[in-house]
Amino acid sequence: MRILIIEDTKELADSMKAGLQREGFHVDVSYTGLKGEELAFVNEYDAVLLDLNLPDKDGLDILKFLRSSNVTAPVIIVTARDEIEDRALGLDLGADDYLTKPFYMVEPRVRIQASIRRYYGKSSPVLSVGRLAVTPLARAASVQGHPVELLAKEFDILKYLAEKYPAVVSAEELAEHVYDETFDPFSSVLRVHISRLRKKLTQAAGEEMIHTLRGKGYALCEK
Repeated sequence: MRILIIEDTKELADSMKAGLQREGFHVDVSYTGLKGEELAFVNEYDAVLLDLNLPDKDGLDILKFLRSSNVTAPVIIVTARDEIEDRALGLDLGADDYLTKPFYMVEPRVRIQASIRRYYGKSSPVLSVGRLAVTPLARAASVQGHPVELLAKEFDILKYLAEKYPAVVSAEELAEHVYDETFDPFSSVLRVHISRLRKKLTQAAGEEMIHTLRGKGYALCEK
């Protein structure tokens, strides 16, 4: 899963990033509000950790912009402000949770996981493409009810393809959503992950379930 941290205190932001990466998350960091707002608007994240006290733009204004722009990813406000008015205003503007500094480094992970569970609970709990079923909350996939064992990155790719079905997803788009912003979409890593995922799905289904459209990208096919 891909997380965005918008936090101007570099030491705190880097500590949160390192902790979340150890838990298997892919993390982008912005130390300014305007850059973070742009990243959140342009990319698709599974959750956003948003500081309120940013030097160039107030976090509540960023939150208001994101929600008015139909960015639906869970937003967790991270701030030293502990006044009830600020907390209530943030929630009224569309924040999903509130984390007050100082906090233990385990807390961002717990809050993110809880917010994502609630988010998927509001939407469809299962993504279905023909005989394929993908359950984001449980991070599970099956073909005709038979589980398919996937590594973390393989599942992230499959989930994104299922969310976008029947659209064709380019390598660049997959890289932007599944990996962090430093990832090179033209490296062999993505092709290796796609190849392994395709092999596992083909073994489970008895036929190919991921099509490669030369020059365009990848798409799931309903069988």
